[in-house]
Amino acid sequence: MPNPQFLVLFGSQTGTAQDVSERLGREARRRRLGCRVQALDSYPVVNLINEPLVIFVCATTGQGDPPDNMKNFWRFIFRKNLPTTALCQMEFAVLGLGDSSYTKFNFVAKKLHRRLLQLGGSALLPVCLGDDQHELGPDAAVDPWLRDLWDRVLSLLPPPPDLAEIPPGVPLPSKFTLLFLQEAPRMGSEGQRVAHPGSQEPPSESKPFLAPMISNQRVTGPSHFQDVRLIEFDISGSGISFAAGDVVLIQPSNSAAHVQQFCQVLGLDPDQLFTLQPREPGEPSLGHPDSLPSPVPWAPTPRAPPQPMETSAGVQFCPRLQPRCTAAIPPDYLLDLIPAIRPRAFSIASSMLAHPSRLQILVAVVQFQTRLKEPRRGLCSSWLASLDPGQGPVRVPLWVRPGSLAFPETPDTPVIMVGPGTGVAPFRAAIQERVAQGQTRNFLFFGCRWRDQDFYWEAEWQELEMRDCLTLVPAFSREQEQKVYVQHRLRELGSLVWELLDRQGAYFYLAGNAKSMPADVSEALMSIFQEDGGLCSPDAAAYLARLQRTQRFQTETWA
Repeated sequence: MPNPQFLVLFGSQTGTAQDVSERLGREARRRRLGCRVQALDSYPVVNLINEPLVIFVCATTGQGDPPDNMKNFWRFIFRKNLPTTALCQMEFAVLGLGDSSYTKFNFVAKKLHRRLLQLGGSALLPVCLGDDQHELGPDAAVDPWLRDLWDRVLSLLPPPPDLAEIPPGVPLPSKFTLLFLQEAPRMGSEGQRVAHPGSQEPPSESKPFLAPMISNQRVTGPSHFQDVRLIEFDISGSGISFAAGDVVLIQPSNSAAHVQQFCQVLGLDPDQLFTLQPREPGEPSLGHPDSLPSPVPWAPTPRAPPQPMETSAGVQFCPRLQPRCTAAIPPDYLLDLIPAIRPRAFSIASSMLAHPSRLQILVAVVQFQTRLKEPRRGLCSSWLASLDPGQGPVRVPLWVRPGSLAFPETPDTPVIMVGPGTGVAPFRAAIQERVAQGQTRNFLFFGCRWRDQDFYWEAEWQELEMRDCLTLVPAFSREQEQKVYVQHRLRELGSLVWELLDRQGAYFYLAGNAKSMPADVSEALMSIFQEDGGLCSPDAAAYLARLQRTQRFQTETWA
């Protein structure tokens, strides 16, 4: 008797929604249920009418936008000509992953839940709203929701009575079979697909452009606690184009030293050739389909952990594990235990109008101490910082996608930009672009610690001020006894901010760390609306909400 089947469809931008979906697949296998897990845009959406049970796992990106790998599905499901009984046979549940520091928190999941009901679907549960800002992360909402979900699913799809649930201590079969080779066979032309100069299609995740790195310059002072890099790439002939607010995605690698140490602990030969084969039909292959089952050695990509005993996604092995323990892990299970390295997104910090055929990013190198002996290091930022084009050619796989910030095209519209720290990166691109187009009503509130340590692009801003192309308002938080941040500067210039927003139709942008700064800036705006605009508290809140609804207040923040 075949196992009962259901479907999990995900829309994922950074990989978290995909991880949750694969977790659902694993938990289904333990419960002896058949489960297909697919990205939404890889699923033939017209087949939904034949699906009895579907779990949707959806992230929200930018200003309430769907992830790239569900945009085709999104357009289809909101067609006005779909009948209200189209999904009357389908039971569903929607799990959302979002960030409550954004106005449109979990907008995609909420809207999808409503649309599925409109099309006749029956909801198993209320929509789950995972929040990246919760102190426990999205799991605070996801874990209890999944417990309720399995109760409902098992009541609808009881497993065969002769098959008991697989206990947590019993490993599931591995996804891949790993076959070691005794000798290197003849190699074909397989390998990672890349976009070559002059290619007809723009670079993408499946076919990145190997961009030459032109420069890698530290832009913070030598005594500053934070290493921040301005990195420039040559994108000549790549077919890449971008506008202010867009982002570049970079596929990093692990360091050779960490791969060597990883292999040593696991008792693996780093030069050993092997092939990979999915165990089950329909299981996605590792990497690109045309690279399997080509024999490859252990390499810095795509899954070896970025530092000893810790995986690239922060999943932690015991730091005291000894080789005699870890060597007992069957090699087939390595790819189940260690997640694939995800691409990292960076705001583009330059305009093609100012720097043709170039792309620049501002990267803060992540390093912090934990209870582990070795400091934690950001995989991508540390890898980028280690690359030195002065020592020889360096190429970095990258591609570009639209960002969440959109700037007005009308020439006389003022723009207020609040960008403390590396949050200023997208605004440098915007200012360069606007100045090149003759748009000079640019107001930048920039915050850092010290004028002589982390004042990014100080000379560039000063030159633009002299040309009357920019009004710069800096906040140096550590140069006086009382700390001064961008929200304090906003309040000091409250009458100007109100004049620009209320009488001149300015757009307001905010980028930077999501921890407390966005709330502090919003509070400063509320204060300005009341003190300089004369609004009562409810009217000030309504005014701010109207700015957000009409896209005149846009944010790009990160945890």
